[in-house]
Amino acid sequence: MHIVLGVLGSVITILVLMNRLAEAGIDLGGLNPFLWHRRRQWQKKLHGNPVYTMESPLDVTALLATAIAKSDGDMSAEEKRLILGLFQNEFSMSKKEAAELLIASAYLLGDGEDVRNGLQKVLGPSLPNFTEEQAHAAIALFEKVCEVDPEESELKRAMVAYISKTLRARFQVAPKWA
Repeated sequence: MHIVLGVLGSVITILVLMNRLAEAGIDLGGLNPFLWHRRRQWQKKLHGNPVYTMESPLDVTALLATAIAKSDGDMSAEEKRLILGLFQNEFSMSKKEAAELLIASAYLLGDGEDVRNGLQKVLGPSLPNFTEEQAHAAIALFEKVCEVDPEESELKRAMVAYISKTLRARFQVAPKWA
């Protein structure tokens, strides 16, 4: 009996001490590793760059087309007209929707440094959602945007080549007996 009373006394003492610490502003719940991990994941989502979490192939294609057009500086009026036309034709959008998509893509792009330096991270979440037809259409769209400027930028060519290689590798069939 004396052992049970000792254990109950210890439990009550621990609970009272934890209550006192909580009243003083010290939260021991922060020591929970599962809670810490969950908070860390939300913090990454909240403070992270949204271009690295885009899962829609349409949105990623629009963002990358804008990034290719703006890779050598500001987008020219000719590039802007071409991109708007491509958005209308390829994505079956109205003129207003295409303009909104271009504005949103340009806003998310910012200075473009994050996208240019992290193409794999940008494509990562959306890559499984691409169909083969969407991938081929996206590659054709990127090449059209790249060809608008007569003074083709080496950076534009490199971006298009990398994106094309990544999208084609997604649908490349492995040899049967390899």
